Amino acid sequence: MLTTAEILKRVRRIEIKTRGLSNHIFAGEYHSTFKGRGMSFSEVREYIPGDDVKSIDWNVTARFSHPFVKVFEEERELTVMLLVDISSSSLFGAHQRLKRELITEIGAVISFAAATNQDKVGVIFFSDKVEKFIPPKKGRSHILRIIRELVALEPKQTGGTNIEAALECLNNVLKKRTITFLLSDFISKPYDHALQIAARKHDLVGIQVYDTYDKELPAAGLVQVMDAETNEMQWLDTDDKAVRIQYAAAYDQHKKYFTQSFRKSGASLMSVKTDEDYVKVLQGFFKGR
Repeated sequence: MLTTAEILKRVRRIEIKTRGLSNHIFAGEYHSTFKGRGMSFSEVREYIPGDDVKSIDWNVTARFSHPFVKVFEEERELTVMLLVDISSSSLFGAHQRLKRELITEIGAVISFAAATNQDKVGVIFFSDKVEKFIPPKKGRSHILRIIRELVALEPKQTGGTNIEAALECLNNVLKKRTITFLLSDFISKPYDHALQIAARKHDLVGIQVYDTYDKELPAAGLVQVMDAETNEMQWLDTDDKAVRIQYAAAYDQHKKYFTQSFRKSGASLMSVKTDEDYVKVLQGFFKGR
């Protein structure tokens, strides 16, 4: 359990690092990627040759006996939602940092990028259930509150990860379309149906955060390991090639599931490793969009 002083110190350090990245690197990419994706009705005006006939307002046209078109304008204010996995498996990391620490930094960068563009930011924290919901708001103090929770919030339950519960919460509490980032290692029970509904309602981006040892075991002899999701302990002979192959196959099956789930739903997906430069990954994603 972190002390208040330790939490504040970490929040300040993360603010300095991620706010700088957001302002100088991501703000432009964020703006070009997501701004203009939402359009709202503005007015009706007379038809001008060259206007798209699909935009004709037939009711007004019939009333005045000559064509009028609907005019739409870019929605200047967006709502960004972070769905953040704080389950026990996020507290693993054998290279440079824990998955939870990487999730925290990426979440902070996205939050500051949204704030720079005057957008609202909200968060749903989840483990095997929804742990906390922070409604979308603007302002620096709100962003700092989000970072504080990213740093310090601990799950009340340790029974695994339930992405479906987080997605259902998103679908139920936010009726307006949002830009949603789902940050997790995706070690979870099935969530296909909820993902498909969320992807239809929102612009959904999955960010898989993983560690090298999630996908492959080192040959380190006989080691005792614990499943972070179930607290189950067991011994593994990591020098046994068959054990390492079985471990890698389980990860491949897990990755195949969430990759196919996102592709079928039409949502976007990217992956970031704990020892990887997430700046390059995020920039590549934004530019690719």
